[in-house]
Amino acid sequence: MTISLPQDVADTIREIFGERGKRWLRDLPTVVEELCAQWDVTLIGDGFSGGTHSFVAPVRRDDDSTAVLKVPVIDPENIGEAAGLFCYAGEGAVRMYEFDSGSNSMLLEWAKPGTELVYQPGFPSLEGEARNIDKVEFACTLYKRLRREPAGIPADYPALPLAADMVSQWTRMFSDMKPELAQLIPAHLRELAADWCARLRVPDGPLLVVNRDTHLGNIIAAEREPWLLIDPKAYLGEAAFDAGFLIMIQVQSWPTPEQARTVVERTATGMEVDPERARGWAFMRAMEEIVWAHEDQEPEDLALHLAVATALA
Repeated sequence: MTISLPQDVADTIREIFGERGKRWLRDLPTVVEELCAQWDVTLIGDGFSGGTHSFVAPVRRDDDSTAVLKVPVIDPENIGEAAGLFCYAGEGAVRMYEFDSGSNSMLLEWAKPGTELVYQPGFPSLEGEARNIDKVEFACTLYKRLRREPAGIPADYPALPLAADMVSQWTRMFSDMKPELAQLIPAHLRELAADWCARLRVPDGPLLVVNRDTHLGNIIAAEREPWLLIDPKAYLGEAAFDAGFLIMIQVQSWPTPEQARTVVERTATGMEVDPERARGWAFMRAMEEIVWAHEDQEPEDLALHLAVATALA
């Protein structure tokens, strides 16, 4: 089967996943052909560009309706997508029509026209700009609506990853830090990270379906509802977890303590979560980004994430 995978997606998969990515790319035509036969769908267009982990393309179903075929490369962040979409059942998110446990592929509702609530240019994100406040407030309402207890997830779906496991990773990250990184991060930020790891290790309230990647580029214009969530990085964690990433990327626009306080209060209020817990999750997400920017040798990003962590501290 002839498929069209955008070059930027193929290059990213090779870069991120190495040999596993190359095998995935080699096997992709066969996987797509088998899925099309299994679900009685036909490709009707090229793969969508802009992604990093998946082949995503429009298809026509046997009833002449259209849908989207998504074949992902699974990693620790996206492994919970199918379980999350199952739990959402189309309420505020795209519907999942089919799931294949062998390849972790999905047949999904095609949200049209698909315009992003806020376009994502990279760092710094644009959610913190004043012109986007109303859009952030809408996103808070949507993510609050999506939070729910997991129920009835089929046994062959990958389990939802735990937010608590992220905290365990952070504990190791900041307790056994390389000397050159420790020199870059002020002592008071390292001490605060250790304190927050201890506090966030114990969930505040019930474990719910929450999202790791709450930027507004994953909320897109649709027909069934005005806006629907796509590409959820679903996790199992406390309600305030949702606010962490969204707060962090808003503070990037103006990383000062005053901006951080305003963003924390506004976002926590919109999501109806404890502001202090939300600030803790946001601070730790910024600290994590500092480590990644250092590993990827991106000094400008590292400086931005240091400023954000300092503002949130």
